[in-house]
Amino acid sequence: MIAPVERDETQFDPGAKYHVPGGVPYTRYFLAHILQFQFHKALCDIAGNTDDIHRCSIYGNKEAGAKLEQMLTLGASQPWQQTLALVTGTNEMDATAVLDYFAPLKIWLDEQNKQAGNQCGW
Repeated sequence: MIAPVERDETQFDPGAKYHVPGGVPYTRYFLAHILQFQFHKALCDIAGNTDDIHRCSIYGNKEAGAKLEQMLTLGASQPWQQTLALVTGTNEMDATAVLDYFAPLKIWLDEQNKQAGNQCGW
């Protein structure tokens, strides 16, 4: 990517995002993204979903809703790993659900790049 106009060191774009000058660790947002998909996958499993994860909806499913409510009710009352295990069955983060969710898109993008003769990466 390139900037739309020339800039020098006096134009500090990241400073426009509060998290940078405020010293707020951005890692929490990255980790929350992984957990979001991990919870989604687990709730889809609880709901009995047999479709691909990107097609799953837990809307109206009482079991998945009860598990989500149980998790949210705990708030910060216990270590997050215990709450994670309550829903997913494991106390460890796993990004597999992110990869599974976006797998159809990756397949499509790989095919588009192949057809265009593009090589991604180094």
